[in-house]
Amino acid sequence: MSESHTQAPTEGEATTHFGFKTVAEDKKADMVKGVFNSVAKRYDIMNDVMSMGIHRLWKDSLINTVNPRPGMHLLDLAGGTGDIAFRFLDAAKGGTVTVCDINAEMLAVGKERAEKAGYADRAEFVCGDAMKLPFASRSVDAYTISFGIRNVTRINEALEEAYRVLKPGGTFYCLEFSPEVVPVLQNAYDTYSFNAIPAMGEFITKDRDSYQYFVESIRRFPTPTKFAAMIREAGFSRVKYRTMSAGIVAIHQGTRI
Repeated sequence: MSESHTQAPTEGEATTHFGFKTVAEDKKADMVKGVFNSVAKRYDIMNDVMSMGIHRLWKDSLINTVNPRPGMHLLDLAGGTGDIAFRFLDAAKGGTVTVCDINAEMLAVGKERAEKAGYADRAEFVCGDAMKLPFASRSVDAYTISFGIRNVTRINEALEEAYRVLKPGGTFYCLEFSPEVVPVLQNAYDTYSFNAIPAMGEFITKDRDSYQYFVESIRRFPTPTKFAAMIREAGFSRVKYRTMSAGIVAIHQGTRI
């Protein structure tokens, strides 16, 4: 990982968190890019290993919650490798998807996969920032973001942008890790997270630091109740969430009325 991942902010700079580190706010996006540049080609393999394949069930559950309709247009944020997009296209007859990711390396992986799997004519891949989306207001039927919003520098701005681009009646869906699991499993979950996952990252991707950040970023993300309140503050109605796998992940949703 590059030295930018450890740069301390100078006095007077606005700050945010990068895992457990405090960093200059305007540096976080590049630092997150560095993480995903490092692991892009083995990202899906690592997801399978560290979740024991359960991430596939979580993503299937997200698509079931979206309940794709024929002709629906989905905007999938932080979905560079196409995991959510391709599930959606399989379920939505005549549907189309725009995959938007800040990381060009991840998008390249997804675009290659789309071409090989025959999705290229229904999927476009756009490099863009969740806090300043390059799309028209009221232009998409649904917005998904899977395991990506905790990497955004200013989450409230990403939520406001999601609201802006959704058509009235469109829904925001977010699949994200929770910092808390059921109390009886918390110690075991923390032990696995902080010991096993970085070691797996080192073995599989040759990058321990990126997966140390991964674990720490989950602990810095709001609890489901607090995140639901942030979704409401962005203007969404019918806000709700449900947890899965003893609280490890949650699916959040809110509708633009």
